[in-house]
Amino acid sequence: MKIYLLRIALLLFIVQCSMLHVEAQYAYKLAKLKYSGGGDWYANKTSMPNLIRFCNQNLRMNIFPEEDIVEPGSPDLFSYPLVHLTGHGNVIFSESEAKNLRKYLISGGFLHIDDNYGLDKFIRREMKKVFPELDFREVPFNHPIYRQRFTFANGLPKVHEHDGKGPQGYGLFYQGRLVCFYSYECDLGNGWEDQSVYNDPEELRQRALQMGANIVQFAFTTNQ
Repeated sequence: MKIYLLRIALLLFIVQCSMLHVEAQYAYKLAKLKYSGGGDWYANKTSMPNLIRFCNQNLRMNIFPEEDIVEPGSPDLFSYPLVHLTGHGNVIFSESEAKNLRKYLISGGFLHIDDNYGLDKFIRREMKKVFPELDFREVPFNHPIYRQRFTFANGLPKVHEHDGKGPQGYGLFYQGRLVCFYSYECDLGNGWEDQSVYNDPEELRQRALQMGANIVQFAFTTNQ
């Protein structure tokens, strides 16, 4: 019995070492934000891995292939140059979570919020807890986030219709630095999903991935 347990322990140790070795090959990780309130923070299962693959292939980045999951109040938040938030419903940040998220963003972190439809009224309310002194402002089309590896002279691409409004990119600017980019009436994350999920034209998917890559590249640049 003792020999059996020792073998199991040794096997687990080998697996753990192998996992650490794999992770050590990558320079960065991205994360999806797991928030409270009942909204589906876990939406768009294939979107982040597809975006990461696109960035690694087209921007020669070295990002771990799968996203991590992180909560807004966790100290692990500071391990990620970019955190992605999406969903359709309610979002709630506690006082301590809002304080931690503010500290993360002020310290050089970057938050991308993608309205998956129905998120708007909740996320605006909760981000006021994070930055009571700031309001979302529309990001001008000449801003660097639209002019990284790929150029979007007219702003965000329109992926899904929702209410038929034009896509808008909003931002929170802290001391002149864009710390949070909010893609509204656009649905970038849906555009990153596997083609079989929504059957979007490949050209549209590529534009969504290109804009996502711009966001990632901008976040990495501003964090250095």
